Amino acid sequence: MRPLTIAVDASRALPTHRTGTEHYSVFLLRALMALETPHRWRLYAPGPPPDDLLPLPPRWEWRVIPFPRLWTHLRLSWAVARDRPDMLFVPAHVVPAIHPRATVVTIHDLGYRRFPETHTASSRRYLDWSTRWSVRAARRVIAVSGATRDDLVTMLGLPKAKITVVHHGVRPTVRPSEAVVRATLERLGIPRPAVVFLGTVQPRKNLRRLIRAFRQVVDAGLPQTLVIAGRMGWLAEPIRAEVAACGLTERVHFAGYVADDDLPALYTGADAFALPSLSEGFGMPALEALAYGVPVVAANTTSLPEIVGEAGLLVDPLDEAAMGAALVRVLTDQPLRTYLSAAGPERAAQFSWERCARETLTVLERAAR
Repeated sequence: MRPLTIAVDASRALPTHRTGTEHYSVFLLRALMALETPHRWRLYAPGPPPDDLLPLPPRWEWRVIPFPRLWTHLRLSWAVARDRPDMLFVPAHVVPAIHPRATVVTIHDLGYRRFPETHTASSRRYLDWSTRWSVRAARRVIAVSGATRDDLVTMLGLPKAKITVVHHGVRPTVRPSEAVVRATLERLGIPRPAVVFLGTVQPRKNLRRLIRAFRQVVDAGLPQTLVIAGRMGWLAEPIRAEVAACGLTERVHFAGYVADDDLPALYTGADAFALPSLSEGFGMPALEALAYGVPVVAANTTSLPEIVGEAGLLVDPLDEAAMGAALVRVLTDQPLRTYLSAAGPERAAQFSWERCARETLTVLERAAR
C-alpha cells in the first residue's frame, strides 16, 4: 500500500508517574518506532516528548500543541483538521470531535460498567460517554484483551467484526543482583520478605479484601509483609483504614509510587505477587511478575485468566478465604513455587511489544484502506 501519514494522540505518554494505559502508550510507541515502515508518523501532545521516546527515528515527528483545557476536542481536532493526515490512532484516550474517517482507538477496559460502585458518579458518566463516542467514531477498535472485546460487544453492542484483540507486550526482564535489590528496597523503605501488589490504590483493585485475606498469612506464622505499591487513587483512605481495622498496621506497608527503574528490584525481591482486581482490562503488573518468576495469585475474572493462564493461581476475588489460602499456599508449598517460578517466564515470553506493534500496525493499515 502507499505510504500513509499517521497522526497519533501521544498525550498519554507525557505523565512522569505512569499508570497502565500510559505505560501502554509509551511501550507501544517505542515498539512502533523500531519497526521498518514506509509511513510518516506525526505525534501530537500538549508538551515535549519524554526522554524515553527520544531520539525520534526518520519520518517521525513530535508536534507540541499546548492548550489549557479541552485539549482533545478543541486543539487536537483543529490540528488534524489543518494537517489532514490519512488516519488517526488514539492509543489511550478519547477520539477528538474532528477526526479522519480512518481513525483507530484502543479501548482498555469497561470496568466502570462491571463495577460502577468503584468509580465516582462523574467519572462513570464521563467514561460511559467517552467510550461510547470513541468506539462509534472510530473505523476500527483495538481491545487489549478478549475480555475487553467481549464487554464491548455485550455491554455496548459493538459489532465483533469491528474489534481486533491485540495483547500488550512485556518489557525485557533485567534481574538485578541481590545487593542491588537490597539497596533499592532499603532506599524505598520497602520491607522484606514481602507479598507485593502493584497498581493504583483504588476500590477496583479489591485491596480491602486482599488486606483481610492477608490475615491468613499472619495467622499461619509466616514472616511476609503485604507491600501495596502504587499512587493513591480515589477512595484510598477506606483502604488504609482497613489495615488498622484488621490489626495489621505492622504487617501492611504502603510504598507509594515506584518508579520504572526500581520495578526490577521490587519484582525480584518479592516472595509472591497479588493482583485480586475486580476488573482488569489487561493486568500488566501480573504479566511482569510472571516474567520475573514471581508466584502470582490473581483474580479469576475479566482478563486475568487470559493473561496468567496456568502460570499462576487464580481465585474468586470475592472469596477472601480462598484468596488467603492461595497466598499461604504459594508461600509454603515449595514444589508449587518451583513450578510457578518456571512457568511464569515461559508464559510471559508469549507476549512481546514487537508483536503488539506489528499487529497494531496491521490494524492501522487495514483501517486506512
